[in-house]
Amino acid sequence: MTIGAVELKEGGTLAVLGSVQLPGVSDGALAASLDELERLAETLGLRVIARVTQRRRVADPAAVFGTGKLQELGRLTGGTGRVPPGASRRRKGTLPAEEPETGEDADPTAELAAGADETAPDGAALADAERATVVLFDHDLTPSQLRNLEAATGAEVLDRSSVILSIFQRHARTREARLQVEIARLSYFAPRLREARGGGDRQQGGIGGKGAGESALELDRRRVRDRIAELREELADLQRDAEVRRDRRSQLNAVALVGYTNAGKSSLMRALTGSDVLVEDQLFATLDTATRALQPPTQPRILVSDTVGFIKKLPHDLVASFRSTLEEARTAALLLHVVDAADPEWRAQFQVTREVLGELGAGESPSLVVLNKADRLEVQARRVLAEEMPGALIMSALHPAEVTTLRDRIVAFFERDMIEAELFVSYRDQRLVHAVYQACRVLGEVHEEAGTRLRVRAPGSLLEDLRGELEAAPTR
Repeated sequence: MTIGAVELKEGGTLAVLGSVQLPGVSDGALAASLDELERLAETLGLRVIARVTQRRRVADPAAVFGTGKLQELGRLTGGTGRVPPGASRRRKGTLPAEEPETGEDADPTAELAAGADETAPDGAALADAERATVVLFDHDLTPSQLRNLEAATGAEVLDRSSVILSIFQRHARTREARLQVEIARLSYFAPRLREARGGGDRQQGGIGGKGAGESALELDRRRVRDRIAELREELADLQRDAEVRRDRRSQLNAVALVGYTNAGKSSLMRALTGSDVLVEDQLFATLDTATRALQPPTQPRILVSDTVGFIKKLPHDLVASFRSTLEEARTAALLLHVVDAADPEWRAQFQVTREVLGELGAGESPSLVVLNKADRLEVQARRVLAEEMPGALIMSALHPAEVTTLRDRIVAFFERDMIEAELFVSYRDQRLVHAVYQACRVLGEVHEEAGTRLRVRAPGSLLEDLRGELEAAPTR
């Protein structure tokens, strides 16, 4: 269906994307960022009908867009397209908005971003069923911008961070993930709480009180802070349990899958471990860290963990809340940095992941770059990738032979520092034989008169720990 020059897509809640192209942002980078925002919108079940963009030196402090683009947005949503009278176009302590680079105010029917519906309706009024009821901005918005945009569009307005938070809230399944998302959500929305209509004080000042007491807004914010404190205490208890589990695995060979969201980590996890982890073509389909043993099994076992995916402009509160979950990446002996090689923006995504890993203190950890989804590439494209990333493994999680090659690379990594040695376990301490089998590759076992002699292969540091444990074993 076409209204004016905008092609409307059938079914679903209609949404419009909005973005300001600031100096230094190329057309390609803008389009890629909006493509990603559209995928986020689709994950929420929204159907994007148009994109409205504007080149500006700075975003307008009152409503992001200038007057013309705001009216264009209003026509897509059925709103007035005007900022309410009295709304300041200049925030306290900021410089006045500079003039936009293009004369959009004089030409309110300027073209939309490439890749979206090409132009706004030529002044035609859209029927109610054809109007967008949600507007998504590819920026973080201030409370006043949110308020003004909702008034101008008559639609629900969300910025990029709130979209990501909504997806995280929907996909969180374990108690730990739910707590982490709720803390991030409350931390994000606390500064954006609005005074109830009519304002006024919630409490009167009592005897000895000063002034009229707390306002309704202050009370709401205090309740949010108290709730965040309660959630953090509960999360700390869960994280202590998780830390104990990590300590128990510290002597085992651990691999962590890291990478941009939807790079194929869960598919690779399933292929490497034979597990039933969720695999969906969605952004942030899984938030919970899953740990499984590499299959076919090795001796000692190699554990593989699938971590939450990264994305550019990931809300800071989410990174902070999921720091304990991402601890798997920091403590792993090997990182598998999974990249969607078929995505034109894979280089930028690769850099985002490297930056987040650096923030977590895992930037220098041993890693193997896995250029996944290579089944979608032409032969020439694979050849170019091989030249650009000579140490990377180009593969597809859907091809068993290539998964086997990756498994062999993982096993070889852990065996490169192994040395062969003998350990003697007396019959008094036979319980330690199981610990040796868990931690080492046992090449031979001989039962002697006083105990069991084991010929093993293991890293030198691990052998020293085992010998110390055997020597400290109590005698009877």
